Amino acid sequence: MKKLYLIFMIVSLSFNMCAQSNQKENKTVNNHAITMKFNELTPEEERIIIHKGTEVPYTGEYVNNFEAGTYVCKRCNTPLYNSESKFDAHCGWPSFDDEIEGAVKRVRDADGRRTEILCNTCGAHLGHVFLGEGFTNKQTRHCVNSISMNFIPAEQDKKDITAYFASGCFWGTEYFFMKAPGVKATNVGFMGGHVENPTYEQVCQKNTGHLETTEVVFDPSVTSYEEMVKLFFETHDFTQTNGQGPDIGPQYLSCIFYSNATEKAIAERYIKTLTAKGYRVATMLKPASVFWKAENYHQQYYESKGGTPYCHNYRKIF
Repeated sequence: MKKLYLIFMIVSLSFNMCAQSNQKENKTVNNHAITMKFNELTPEEERIIIHKGTEVPYTGEYVNNFEAGTYVCKRCNTPLYNSESKFDAHCGWPSFDDEIEGAVKRVRDADGRRTEILCNTCGAHLGHVFLGEGFTNKQTRHCVNSISMNFIPAEQDKKDITAYFASGCFWGTEYFFMKAPGVKATNVGFMGGHVENPTYEQVCQKNTGHLETTEVVFDPSVTSYEEMVKLFFETHDFTQTNGQGPDIGPQYLSCIFYSNATEKAIAERYIKTLTAKGYRVATMLKPASVFWKAENYHQQYYESKGGTPYCHNYRKIF
């Protein structure tokens, strides 16, 4: 009987652990609900990432990895550490003396003896942080489990990236993005609604759910998604709740359509920065969906017609 009970407990535990790998987390940013689906995890990954375990020293695949690139969260893909911050502490785990700004959260262990480090986006357990050991000038050592991370080599970061921003009339939004360093192409169109392949006239009726959106293709070896987000905020009134400038209506609202957890985390971080500066940010964050390109006469409007935007202007904030 005891043997049957033990088998039942093991099976139940395995089921519960596997069930966690598909869990979703509902978060609210600026009163907008965001549902985030996490990556699938193996039982061993869950033991460490979810249940705060520790991998055996000198067994992790990134202990001796010093290739150029970025370390991201295994659970949600948020960038955590740049390779420039990695050093050899001879401790058996990957060590970093700095994190990517806003990516890592510190929480004191219940016994008060150590400080745990977590992914600030999804709460995944990374390891512990130690101060004052003298390994580097920053006097900081993030001792991280390899299994809590994925590594993206620098070479992979060179592929063009496509991002989506809505900030009122898409003529003005595109005007500034197409002039930005590193941007290779732009298109204007519609995103976020329930009507397939909508026309401009349909969207103007304000019942399709679409926002006027600009598609931005940029070279990450020249610029970054962070620079795109900063330009987005610096070229429109992100505090306006009913449209943009004189253009009033739901199709003109401010929104960042993120394509992955990394982009979402960066957008959240800048919203927090603006909030700390005293702004009441109205910008929504929504997962990117199908981008419907607008009619040809809307594309690169100010370049072909001349003039400058009537409801967009640049002002430095960051």
